[in-house]
Amino acid sequence: MSAVGDVHRFVAAGEGTGAGTTLLVLHGTGGDENDLLPLAAQLAPGANLLSPRGPVLEHGMPRFFRRLGVGVFDLEDLARRTAELGAFVRAAAARYGFDPARVLALGYSNGANLAASLLLTDGSALAGAVLLRPMLPFEPARVSDLDGRSIFIAAGRRDPYAPPASVEALAARLRAGGAEVELAW
Repeated sequence: MSAVGDVHRFVAAGEGTGAGTTLLVLHGTGGDENDLLPLAAQLAPGANLLSPRGPVLEHGMPRFFRRLGVGVFDLEDLARRTAELGAFVRAAAARYGFDPARVLALGYSNGANLAASLLLTDGSALAGAVLLRPMLPFEPARVSDLDGRSIFIAAGRRDPYAPPASVEALAARLRAGGAEVELAW
């Protein structure tokens, strides 16, 4: 069984406004480690880009953790894959020589949900995030300390896969942890 990060791309930083930052780029279901790299390069010119492929296949399409149905996640697998992602980022920082304290997530859909899970459970793993079409992946018993973290969430009010109530619940939990959250519809 493969783990988060077994297949990945690392693009070393160039010069630009994002120098010193590493973007952890997390694709959605059916994507791969290449899909969001052009967007990531536009959002943070000069940043390192670290992009793993989701290790779970659903009908032949990569994703980061199993689900039992639309919007119904395998919480045991989500917890395991969240821990794997945190370990992957730490190992990649040592391997590629970037500062693990300067990692920002850029996640889309399934990738955004995994990034949200990491923020909720281990606030020290990410310095901030851009979450595109996320939802609350699970109801945390306690939210990790997110003080000083900036998080941008982009969602659609008519998105059947990320219902507004779940998106708003995610934003509320992140704020409860101390994060500054901007939610754009």
